[in-house]
Amino acid sequence: MTHYDVVVAGAGPVGLMLGCELRLGGVARVLVVERLAEVDETIKAGAINTPTAVALDRRGLLPALVEVQQQTMDRFREFQRARGGDGNAPPPPKFAGHFAGITLDAGLLDTADPAFADVGPAGDVGLIPQSSLERLLAGRAGELGVELRRGVELTGFEQDDDGVTVHLAPADGSAPESVRAGRLVGCDGGRSVVRKLAGFDFPGTPPEITGYQALVGLDGAEGLANGWTATDTGVYVHGPVPGRVLTVEFDGPPVDRTEPVTAEELQSSLRRVSGVDVTVTEVHTVTRFTDNCRQATSYRCGRVLLAGDAAHVHSPFGGQGLNLGIGDAMNLGWKLAAVVRGRAADGLLDSYTSERHPIGAWVLDWTRAQIALMRPESHARKLRAVFTDLTRTVDGTTHLVKKISGVWQHYDLPGDHSLVGRSAPDLEFADGTRLADHLHGGRAVLLDLADDPELRALAEGYGDRVDVRTVVCAGVPELSGLLVRPDGVTAWAADRLPAGDALVQALERWFGAPAGRGTGALPPDPRSSIAGGA
Repeated sequence: MTHYDVVVAGAGPVGLMLGCELRLGGVARVLVVERLAEVDETIKAGAINTPTAVALDRRGLLPALVEVQQQTMDRFREFQRARGGDGNAPPPPKFAGHFAGITLDAGLLDTADPAFADVGPAGDVGLIPQSSLERLLAGRAGELGVELRRGVELTGFEQDDDGVTVHLAPADGSAPESVRAGRLVGCDGGRSVVRKLAGFDFPGTPPEITGYQALVGLDGAEGLANGWTATDTGVYVHGPVPGRVLTVEFDGPPVDRTEPVTAEELQSSLRRVSGVDVTVTEVHTVTRFTDNCRQATSYRCGRVLLAGDAAHVHSPFGGQGLNLGIGDAMNLGWKLAAVVRGRAADGLLDSYTSERHPIGAWVLDWTRAQIALMRPESHARKLRAVFTDLTRTVDGTTHLVKKISGVWQHYDLPGDHSLVGRSAPDLEFADGTRLADHLHGGRAVLLDLADDPELRALAEGYGDRVDVRTVVCAGVPELSGLLVRPDGVTAWAADRLPAGDALVQALERWFGAPAGRGTGALPPDPRSSIAGGA
């Protein structure tokens, strides 16, 4: 059998991002298999949040994101012209969003809040449709040498102490094939075959809604309101691009989610919820969804791991699923690469669950709360009115936008400095570069901001894992040193030197022993209450 270091099931944005991260981490043979023969053009998430934009900036993809966002803005203006506007209206603000269909007023956002600082130019990017991101990442994966096989379905696997035997079936009917891998990662969506066959526990709450999102041709669209609208029968959306509609009804989940959505089915839902006698003349793309809300108790079972929707499912409101999955890929990629290459002990993978599981659990609860406010019954609508009043305040809007944008996210890591566990600030240096520029290669970076030879000496023996940069940063004169993991998370920071044992401990915790001392091991973090694997 052909042998791979890692096989990834699923070539959506999460699987492709993970493949890219593994190659940047030095994994020699990475195979990504995808059941679909082409990029999935089904309408899904329409935007990315700040952590996702920052992560892509740190991999050199910001110029491509800016170009995609401009194309999205052009479609937004086209919709405005079709609705009688002049086509010159500003696009949705970079932090615009909604909670339970209650649109937030960006004019009430306190942009001076420290949570929004130091993200760099990536903070100006957000309007990136999921299909565009998938095409972008597919191109990058090819450049990095990821083997991508479309039209190939994972049908089964067996894992043992030495690896995983993965069974594949080409969609064209050619002979099935088995390959051998050191690790298998399921990025194969909410109905993950990998998760089911591996036996991951997947507890949660059952669905109560049926929703549709589509790009369509419509007759009678002039009767529809723009944006989010709550009615006596549910919630619907019209816009912000031509032909985009979304409906939510609270009459339980669909009988069979695998059945294709027909124009008549979509039209009936839109008429029931909106009360407008519209006619769907053509369907360009459509998806059906529910609020099934579940999360794997661990993201690792031996040599099999999960990421993205394979690890957690929830309603799609706010596009949180895409962003959550990209965060999974960024966190897992460098760790799995280090373990595969023998540069870190297997225990490093336990930190993947302990760091990402709490973020996923928060997203599930965030989406559940929105369902409660959307219900078309009297108590929920009274609560919705109270909540709407809160969104009309600066404090209320700012709090919600911080949550929606993802700038609140952090990990509970060892260390006393306020930056530890948080996304590193995008510092600007005297040579004209930013921190993001030094992370394009997917390696850790130790910033010596005080030109201290003793600090640099502590990193000797890590040259194959950590880039040491002596830089000048006038913007943060109080900061003397910063250790940034490959995923952009601050592992150590100091305002005063010498660094002492704290830097040495951080280096060994995340990157093993220095050269000449063996692999080293990452001990389990005793503060974590989440089991990290099997």
